[in-house]
Formats: sequence, C-alpha cells, structure tokens
Amino acid sequence: MDGIGQGPRVAFTLPIFGGIEITETIVIGWLIIAAVFLLCRYLTSSLEKVPTKKRQIIAEMFVGFVNNMVEKTMGRKWKRYAPYIATILVYAVLGALVSLIGLRSMTADFNVTLTWALMTFILITYYKIRSGGIGGYLKSYTQPIFVMLPLNILSEIATPLSMAFRMFGNVSGGAVITALLYGALASLSRLCHLAFSAGGFDINLLQLFIPAVLSIYFDLFSGCVQAYIFATLTMVYVSGADPEEA
Repeated sequence: MDGIGQGPRVAFTLPIFGGIEITETIVIGWLIIAAVFLLCRYLTSSLEKVPTKKRQIIAEMFVGFVNNMVEKTMGRKWKRYAPYIATILVYAVLGALVSLIGLRSMTADFNVTLTWALMTFILITYYKIRSGGIGGYLKSYTQPIFVMLPLNILSEIATPLSMAFRMFGNVSGGAVITALLYGALASLSRLCHLAFSAGGFDINLLQLFIPAVLSIYFDLFSGCVQAYIFATLTMVYVSGADPEEA
C-alpha cells in the first residue's frame, strides 16, 4: 500500500545529534515552499499600477479572494490574518495535490495536520487570554458551574484534535481506498488476462482508467475542499475567541 498505513518513509538521516531522520513529508514540504516562492516571484515581478499582464491579474485575483474570505468570515479588523489564511490554503491544497504526480500527500501525515491545528489553537488561546485576562480564561473552564471543568477541558482539547483528524482522515482515507482499488484491479487484470510485462514493468490495463475518476475526487476535489474547510474553521475559531475584535 505504498507506505500509507506505515506513515511517511525516511528520506535520509542527518548525522547530527545522534542522527535526525528526515521523512519524505519534510522533503515534500520544502519542495512546496521552494515552488511557491518561485511562483510568487514570477507572479509579482514587474508589478504595474494598472495590471496588464495575466500573471499579475491572477495574483491580484487570489489576493482579493483571500481578503474577501477573511473579511466576510472574521470581520474587517481581522484582515491582517489574510496572509496566514492564504498560507494555510496554498500549503494544504498543494500538500494534497502532490499525490497527483506520484508523491505522498503531506496531509496524509497526521504530524502535519496536527501542527497546523496546534498553531490555530495557540492563536485561539492567545485571544481568549487577551480578551478576558489569565483569570478570566481560567475561570471560563468552570462556566456555567464548577462541575463542568472536566468537560470544558475536554472540549478545549477536542478543538485542535478534531481539526487535525478531519483533514488527515479524509486525505489518508482516500489514499487507502485508492491503494486498495489499485491492488484489486491488478488481481482482476491478471484474472482477465489483461496484464503483461514490458521493459521490466508490470502493466495492468484495468489500472489505467478506473482509478483516475477516484483520483480526481480524492486528490483534487476532496483535497481542495478539506483545505478550504480547515482555513474556514481557523478563521471562525480565532475570531470567535475575541468577540470585541470582530
């Protein structure tokens, strides 16, 4: 199953501090960062006041889309968070879509989605403390009555976990289903005498067409939808932590 159930493979080990394992998720993440950096440099080079180049128009359309999304969801005063939301969107979408070129989806690694969720959780906690102070924040765990303390703590912990598991579960679940389908189609191809070898490669004809439809859904559609949902939940939770800022 190409390592889906075993997690990301170790790409290489850095010979420092007793050996630091660098997984394929980290390598893919840095490749995405490099690709986005080069793309941004290309789209924003030679900017004009009145855009005439398609690349500048595309860049301004994306910036406008994110600004409008943040303003409508969080409020005008929260527009400073547009770059953060744009980063989550781009990183999450590309992290899922790399599977279309044969790489392991970044969002199929729970460490990635949990890290993003914890970043959001830190922002939520910061604005709750800023809004009500340390005392008010701690007191909120005993509201409306003290016996609610355990449930309120569980509710607080559930916020980042639910965000992380939602994206991880959808993406990794799709990868597992696709891997199982590939295996089943390979067996069916051999059963129907539709499998042969060419140049040292095993070719199963039924694998060439049927999985493409699922890939469009799981890799393209579902990946983009889950990235949008994650960004939307981030905006809702962070802005809700400080009602006075909205």
